[in-house]
Amino acid sequence: MEPIQIAIDGPASAGKSTIAKILATDLNFVYVDTGAMYRSVTLAALKQGVNPAAEADVIALLPHLEISFAPGNPVQKVFLNGEEVTDDIRSNAVTGNVSAVASYGAVRTAMVAQQRQIAAQGGVVMDGRDIGTTVLPDAEVKVFLIASVKERALRRFKENQAKGMTETLAEIEAAVEKRDYLDSHREISPLKKAADAVELDTTGLSIDGVVDAVKQIIAEKVGK
Repeated sequence: MEPIQIAIDGPASAGKSTIAKILATDLNFVYVDTGAMYRSVTLAALKQGVNPAAEADVIALLPHLEISFAPGNPVQKVFLNGEEVTDDIRSNAVTGNVSAVASYGAVRTAMVAQQRQIAAQGGVVMDGRDIGTTVLPDAEVKVFLIASVKERALRRFKENQAKGMTETLAEIEAAVEKRDYLDSHREISPLKKAADAVELDTTGLSIDGVVDAVKQIIAEKVGK
């Protein structure tokens, strides 16, 4: 199909990354994992003993960070300064601090610049918290995925179990609720549905069901 820009936004664990990856593969588009970029910055801070709440110290790390992606099976690989951090950036420690890091203007400016450069060529599926409102305001298709806190926490719990992580369901649910609040209340690019985005509740839907629903939205927006 025509190389359009597809923006998928929504709260933590609403299924954005999973759906975006499948869509990118099916449409032969490029998948840009924006959340992984902010998580990588957060991980870098934690690994270097920098307090994620210390904005100036986090910003000072930016010139020394190189974030890249590579195809992987079953998931796309994420690299931080040449080291694979695909699983590390999904830890509870990173999850609990990434909202603060992502709220810093200099961090967002640096990441958004990279994201827009990739998207400029078209044919991209990008997911995050502010793609339709800030990063790609002119995207041809915008989808805002939502799901209940309980279901989103359960999804993350199952993912973590498969990776051998030990966080409890209650801990993850609390982290998800905290993340929702922080993402929605930050001053810079808060989590917000774009006026022209289509909201899709994924609670109770299978992955295939969500993918089919998003493809229908794409067809209605730009034609088959």
